[in-house]
Amino acid sequence: MASLEELRATRLQKLELLKNAGMNPYPSKVPRSFCLADAKANFAEYEKSGKEVSLAGRIMAIRGQGAILFVVLYDGKGKFQAVFKKDEIDEKLFKLFTDAVDIGDFISVNGTFFTTQRGEPSLLVSDWNMATKTLLPLPEKWHGIKDDDERYRKRYLDMLMNEELFELFKKKAKFWDVTRNFLKERGFLEVETPTLELTTGGAEATPFKTHHNDYDLDVYLRISVGELWQKRLMAAGFPKTFEIGRAYRNEGSSPDHLQEFTNMEFYWSFANYEDGMELVRDMYITIAKEVFGKTEFTTRGHTFNLDSQWPKIDFSEEIKKQTGIDINSATEKEMIKKLQTLKVEYDGENKERLIDTLWKYCRKNITGPAFVINHPVIVAPLAKMVNGTRVVQMFQPIIAGSEVGRGYSELNDPIDQKARFDAQQKLIDSGDTEAMMADYEFVEMLEHGMPPTCGFGFGERFFAFLADKPLRELQMFPLMRPKK
Repeated sequence: MASLEELRATRLQKLELLKNAGMNPYPSKVPRSFCLADAKANFAEYEKSGKEVSLAGRIMAIRGQGAILFVVLYDGKGKFQAVFKKDEIDEKLFKLFTDAVDIGDFISVNGTFFTTQRGEPSLLVSDWNMATKTLLPLPEKWHGIKDDDERYRKRYLDMLMNEELFELFKKKAKFWDVTRNFLKERGFLEVETPTLELTTGGAEATPFKTHHNDYDLDVYLRISVGELWQKRLMAAGFPKTFEIGRAYRNEGSSPDHLQEFTNMEFYWSFANYEDGMELVRDMYITIAKEVFGKTEFTTRGHTFNLDSQWPKIDFSEEIKKQTGIDINSATEKEMIKKLQTLKVEYDGENKERLIDTLWKYCRKNITGPAFVINHPVIVAPLAKMVNGTRVVQMFQPIIAGSEVGRGYSELNDPIDQKARFDAQQKLIDSGDTEAMMADYEFVEMLEHGMPPTCGFGFGERFFAFLADKPLRELQMFPLMRPKK
C-alpha cells in the first residue's frame, strides 16, 4: 500500500496535468444550476425538459472503466450520480478526467438528465470542470477514522464520512432553533450580555482568567450566560429575556462536562420557580417532539418519557434515603466517612462540597423525568428561600441520572444576597476555587429594586442525553492538545 507521502506526490503530478491542460484546479466559482437534493427531488421534471444543467459536488465514488464511468457526487445536501460516456464528451476531457481526477476532488459537470438501465436518476455528462483538486485522500469509505484522537483532530473528515454524525449536528442546530422559537413565541426577548467579566456569577465553577490590555485589568471568561446581567435587565423593566451563548469553566472534562459549551438562560419577571417548572416541562416536551419526533428515550441505561408526570424529589430526603446521611444535621466528618464507605472520591472537605458529592452519588440512580427541589441554601447562593425554612426555591430537571438544567425563584433581597456573597467570599479565601465570586455592584442593583423573578438555564448536555451521546462527541471541533 502506498504511503500518504506517495499518494500526495501522485496527486501533485495530476495537479500539473490539469494546469498543463489549461484547467484551473482552484477556480473561485464553477457552474452550478441547483443543489443535488433539488436534482433528486425534481428529477422527473428536469428529465422531461431535456435542458442542459450544471451540478457540482465532491466525488465520493467512481466505478466503471473504459468507455463509461459512474461518479457519485455529494454537496452536503444530497448525492447524485454523474455518468461519463466516452462517446458523449470530448475525448480529451474524458482522458483528462481519467488521468487527473481522484475520489475526494470537487468537480462541476454539465449535461442532461436521464435514467440508467438500472433505474438510477443520473446526469449524462457533456462537459466538466475541476472545482478543487485534493492533494490528500479521504479515509477508507467503510471504516472511516477509528482513532478518537484522529477523529477529533480531523473532524471535517469524520463528519464527511459519517452520515449519522453529520445529521446529528444538523439536529443540534435545530435543537437551539426550537428552543429559541419556543421562548420567542412566549414573549421572551433575546439579548446579548458580556462574555468578559470582572466577577463571574451564576454558577460555582473555576473561571478562565485573561488580561484586558487597554484597561490593564484581569478579567474572566463568563461561567454562565449572563445571569447577573439579565437580572439587571429585570430591574431595567424588561419582563422576559433569554440568551443562548457560550460559557467557559476551567474544570475537568468528562462525558458530561466540557470547558467550553453552549448554554441558554431565561429570566421571567413576576414569576417564581413553580411557574418555571411548568414552562420548562412544556419546553422540554416541545424540543423532544420537534427535534427528535418522540418523547420516549433510552440513554445511559435509563428509559424515560418526557411527556409524563414529573414528580418532585426532595434533595435532602433523597440523599438520606440512599445513603442514610441527614445533610441538615450531619458533620463534615460523618459525610467524609460515608463517602469513604461508599468508595466515592471527593474534592474538598467543606460542607458545601461534601453535600454536592453525596448528591452526585445519589442522582445517578434517578431515571426521571423529575424535578429536584428543596436544596439547602448553602448550594444555591442566588435563590430565594422557602418561607420559614433553610431550603431554597430551586428546581433541577433530572433525567437518566443527571441534572439537565437549573432554575430559581431569584433572590431579590439585597441584605440576604450580601450575606450570602460574604459567605461565598469566605470559601474563596479558604481556597475553594469554585465558590461564587461576590458581586457587590449586583447587590447595589438589588437595593434599587428587582421584581420577583424566575431564572432558568440549561445547556447542550440536555441534547446529549436525548441523543444518547457523550457531550464531547457533540462538539464540532473539541479542544485538543497540540500534536507532539
